[in-house]
Amino acid sequence: MHEGVNIHISGMLSQFINEQTGPDGLYESAGEYVRDLIRRDYLRHEDRRWNRLMDQLRPGMEADENEFGIFDPKEIIETAKKEKAGNAS
Repeated sequence: MHEGVNIHISGMLSQFINEQTGPDGLYESAGEYVRDLIRRDYLRHEDRRWNRLMDQLRPGMEADENEFGIFDPKEIIETAKKEKAGNAS
């Protein structure tokens, strides 16, 4: 489903949009200009999300191999099952 969005812009903002569009502007239409602004904002948002994730992962990625421990997934699962059974009683 495709929805349209209508907005009304007046005053100085309208004048600014007119300067950015048409024969002397970078964009052919106000719609093209607004879509580009939204795309850029979306990409900035995605970059911020990616950077937050990388900030959380960086310590592990940059850690020395000696800082990591060995674990046995089966042992972890068994321990969790025993804890769950102990909490149920």
